Amino acid sequence: MFSLMRSILSKMDSDYGDIRYEIKRETVITFHGRELTQIGSNSTDGYVLRALKRGGLSSMAFTREAEAERALRTVEENSLLIAQHIREPIRLAEAEVIQDTFLPELEEDPRQISMDEKLELTRRYNGLPLGHDGIATTITGYSEVVREKYFLNTEGTEIREDLVTTRLSCSITSKDGNLVQNVRLGLGGSQGFKVLRNQEAEFEKKTSIGLDLLKAEPVEGRMVNVILNPSLAGVFTHEAFGHFSEADLIEDSPTLREKMRMGEKFGNEILNIIDAPTLPGQLGFYKYDDEGIPARPARLLERGVLKGRLHSRRTAAAFGEPLTGHCVAEDYRFAPIIRMGNIFIEPGTDSFDNLLGILGDGLYLLDSMGGETSGENFTFGAQYGYEVKNGQLKKMIRDINISGNLFHTLKNIHAVGNDLVLSKVGGCGKGQLNIRSCNGGPHILVHEVVVGGR
Repeated sequence: MFSLMRSILSKMDSDYGDIRYEIKRETVITFHGRELTQIGSNSTDGYVLRALKRGGLSSMAFTREAEAERALRTVEENSLLIAQHIREPIRLAEAEVIQDTFLPELEEDPRQISMDEKLELTRRYNGLPLGHDGIATTITGYSEVVREKYFLNTEGTEIREDLVTTRLSCSITSKDGNLVQNVRLGLGGSQGFKVLRNQEAEFEKKTSIGLDLLKAEPVEGRMVNVILNPSLAGVFTHEAFGHFSEADLIEDSPTLREKMRMGEKFGNEILNIIDAPTLPGQLGFYKYDDEGIPARPARLLERGVLKGRLHSRRTAAAFGEPLTGHCVAEDYRFAPIIRMGNIFIEPGTDSFDNLLGILGDGLYLLDSMGGETSGENFTFGAQYGYEVKNGQLKKMIRDINISGNLFHTLKNIHAVGNDLVLSKVGGCGKGQLNIRSCNGGPHILVHEVVVGGR
């Protein structure tokens, strides 16, 4: 494959060029209730070609070798057009030349597991909630995405890497008369099929929560001190803070660039945030990004102070900051953009029991249920929660959302737990879909959070 890609790039007349070829294989199994509604596998492939010429950067996707010559002409012509209509010529940060093959170590390669076995596992898990009175329906799905990637650039870098992602998710709906509640469960990661086995207890636990929610009381809306569990802490970190750490989202906003200046203090000294796609076995793990740059941990917030951000080669040059290896594409149809890998609040020193004691009276909120951000402001749903009185967990509550301002909330994080949990399934829709976007954290104690019913 590299010889063909090298032949294509050799015909390029640009200051810089790269080409990425990828084979993408997907497997999907879906149950709605007891009915199997989808099952199948497919394989697709294609190329993405990029060219930098006289300060203009352009890209084009194509699927057949015969289209390569036209793609070359198009990206070079478009690069020249872009160069004529931008304020500053585009530059790419200098990068080391790498020649490497990286195939991740997997605990049971899903490509070696039969479709029958995958179907039987999904069917068995799906049936567990449906065996309980009060469960109205389920939506359970298995998905598997394998990306076999080849990258080559005119500087001499040649990289072959596989990304293998497995996921088993379930939405469990409980019902009592007109009251309907929903809880979600997600399993999987980047380390192979084995992580999906022997997970019956997780399905039973979530089913029990769904049934308990039918007896829970709606939350009373108010401003209150809360403990967020790792799931909600991770979603907050990703959505409200992480995107502002992506250089391409703030580079054209003078207001955000001013707010996100290096050295700016955003939180208490207990608060540290890092994005580390280098963590083996985690969902967001990869060795090289889709510009051929080695992934590396990026310390974003240290002792409450902004210390770093996530970059592509273009933005690293524009900001005059180090490369981080965070430029990732959904697949062969897209040029890469800046994305988070494994972003999380680093654990502190307090146990969960200590956090409850510090909280005294307030709420303990668990598990993300969607949400949205608008500039500095956010609104997230929680699947369920508990009232806390005198440091003790009390009655369950439901129909919860939390809202606030990013910068105000960061300063109101007053204690950080000593546990750390990263998400098993991910997803980020910034421009493209990134199913390996991973977040998490420890339990955190936050003051003055606006809580209301969904």
